[in-house]
Amino acid sequence: MDSSVVNTDTDDTELLVGDVGDAVIFSGMQGDTDEIPGIGQYDDFHTIDWQRDIARDRMRHRYIVKKRQDSIWDLIKGAHDAWSGWVCVLLVGVCTGVVAGVIDIGASWMTDLKFGICPQAFWFNREQCCWSNDEITFDHGNCSEWMTWPQLFGESRDGPGAYIISYLFYIVWALLFAALSASLVRMFAPYACGSGIPEIKTILSGFIIRGYLGKWTLIIKVVGLILSVSSGLSLGKEGPMVHIASCLGNILSYLFPKYGRNEAKKREILSAAAAAGVSVAFGAPIGGVLFSLEEVSYYFPLKTLWRSFFCALIAAFILRSINPFGNEHSVLFFVEYNKPWIFFELIPFVGLGIIGGCIATIFIKANIYWCRYRKYSKLGQYPVTEVLVVTLVTAIIAYPNPYTRMNTSQLIYLLFNQCGISNSDPLCDYNRNFTDVNSAIEKAAAGPGVYQAIWLLLLALILKLVMTVFTFGIKVPCGLFIPSLALGAIAGRIVGIGVEQLAYNYPKIWLFSGECSTGDDCITPGLYAMVGAAAVLGGVTRMTVSLVVIMFELTGGVRYIVPLMAAAMASKWVGDALGRQGIYDAHIALNGYPFLDSKDEFQHTSLAADVMQPKRNETLAVITQDSMTVDDVETLLKETEHNGYPVVVSKESQYLVGFVLRRDLNLAIANARRTMEGIIGQSVVIFAGPVQPLPGPPSLPLNRILDMAPITVTDQTPMETVVDMFRKLGLRQTLVTHNGRLLGVITKKDVLRHVKQMDNEDPNSVLFN
Repeated sequence: MDSSVVNTDTDDTELLVGDVGDAVIFSGMQGDTDEIPGIGQYDDFHTIDWQRDIARDRMRHRYIVKKRQDSIWDLIKGAHDAWSGWVCVLLVGVCTGVVAGVIDIGASWMTDLKFGICPQAFWFNREQCCWSNDEITFDHGNCSEWMTWPQLFGESRDGPGAYIISYLFYIVWALLFAALSASLVRMFAPYACGSGIPEIKTILSGFIIRGYLGKWTLIIKVVGLILSVSSGLSLGKEGPMVHIASCLGNILSYLFPKYGRNEAKKREILSAAAAAGVSVAFGAPIGGVLFSLEEVSYYFPLKTLWRSFFCALIAAFILRSINPFGNEHSVLFFVEYNKPWIFFELIPFVGLGIIGGCIATIFIKANIYWCRYRKYSKLGQYPVTEVLVVTLVTAIIAYPNPYTRMNTSQLIYLLFNQCGISNSDPLCDYNRNFTDVNSAIEKAAAGPGVYQAIWLLLLALILKLVMTVFTFGIKVPCGLFIPSLALGAIAGRIVGIGVEQLAYNYPKIWLFSGECSTGDDCITPGLYAMVGAAAVLGGVTRMTVSLVVIMFELTGGVRYIVPLMAAAMASKWVGDALGRQGIYDAHIALNGYPFLDSKDEFQHTSLAADVMQPKRNETLAVITQDSMTVDDVETLLKETEHNGYPVVVSKESQYLVGFVLRRDLNLAIANARRTMEGIIGQSVVIFAGPVQPLPGPPSLPLNRILDMAPITVTDQTPMETVVDMFRKLGLRQTLVTHNGRLLGVITKKDVLRHVKQMDNEDPNSVLFN
């Protein structure tokens, strides 16, 4: 695993030892001063200090602007700094589009490999193999050019022997793909499993997970995703595309020191990358920007909105140029409904929202229960075995049912589709008499094929729901968007057929306002599938605005925004009533990531004094500004494990001077011992004020690493305000004072533990240093 990426933020504002005054000196400004290597970086599983990083970038920017007047070279450097953000997101968009094209083409070919092969050109998938074929009959891509596995063994295309051979090949290929995917993840990049969205949300909120966005994670995620999607497991490739795009954003940001060396600035690029990920996953650039804003990003200024829009646009354009779907549409499920919806239909649409919210709640509760069991039982020690068992069971139960056997994206497309003259699927087995290709489709009674399809779809709904519960969270790359859409589309299509048959049998009742009495087909079951898909996905993820935009971009059905909005809101309300968290927030809580959700409200009446460390009448570990020796400071560092220390005037007069980080203190002392003459254990450490020549060993000035303006609150500040400050300012810690005297410290970990205690949850589950 690559430990150099996500957060090796070798800072371009390296702080320097010396007594040249209090202004921060940036690396590269004065080449003759000694830098302290590593100052300004963060350790693994620590939170970043947004205020400090943004302030450092502001000072760096001021310095560049001031230097522009000096020479042509400085003017060019200033221009490069100004447009580096746009160039970075341009590169992220291009790379994301290319990688998405590779994934789409690879997954399509390997999925078809389970059913057969193209002897003329084995690298063609089934659809490409049949392009050159000019036969009139084209039954689900089974042209004479495409050889199924039974045919390669001399069997006929149909029959019991052919079925058994096909069944065996389906299972063997699925197991092979899944085993390879799980083994790659386990050996090379453990962080490549799952969807990655809970971790991306946590990283964008300011947390450090080293290697999570590294190059090994990127490579294994791409290869593993193609394999796991091809294995036929109940998962999708859309969620992991956000992780893959974020990896690209992280790696490419190192080409631009402005972003690569500043964690707060880097998160602007990662927000834009997340938007590009959704853009290429669904062919929905605007939905991608809204998804980044609504669902994953923590800090989203207007400048980041524009860059995210540009990045998503470039990624979608590149994917469209590659054209992995081989058609004129850049969206997954293009639909052409030409019937307006009837006002009465809002009732079944809202009903679908309620059904979607219920299905989503069942899924979230069952999945979290299973993931918690996996985490705390012996099952978690055998990840590859678990993947193989889940794959074997999925393949065995999926093959007999044509709706679970086919690729999930194909199933959704089939459910969204309108029945026309060329459809041969049992779902379109209506008693219609097509005399003219261009004539309007009339209402008709459902034939036996439709009823058989409904039973198979109900079975598929149950199987997919159960298998997705066990699949989401196993150690292969796996997303949740496509399985959620499939569950909702199945439920929606069944409801749509029911409403359609109601309109056929009772066309003149007041519900249909006379719209269905003309004989034309006034109800579109495919529209119900689309609304149902949005309802379940909304219930699972708790998205609203971005979901509706993604759905109409995904399908091209702009005129159905109101039904989608009604279903999405109903689904969210039901989901929130039955369970507080969406799937991503639930997984963040399960993994113990330190995420302060800006959407939650803090409703408890506690004060800063109740939460601060240490409690009243306990001693506080502090450093004095000019009376402690190097030995005293090193003893304090050994005896305590705090991440930072307040600096006060003296032990007796504990008035606050500033705050110093443990990591910076360690690095500065080690650097001083190595580079400065005469520094020994008895040297006095001076943090503030001029350095006076003292008898004995020379003193060690560390005013450069002291934060002279730490955020402070009084002991009587309501915790509601403190929590708001942590969320909106991205604080790492705040100091608590009373009449100017220091009382204690509140860290982000203290806030998270307090919130969990107030919500009657385990406060020790927070994974945080």
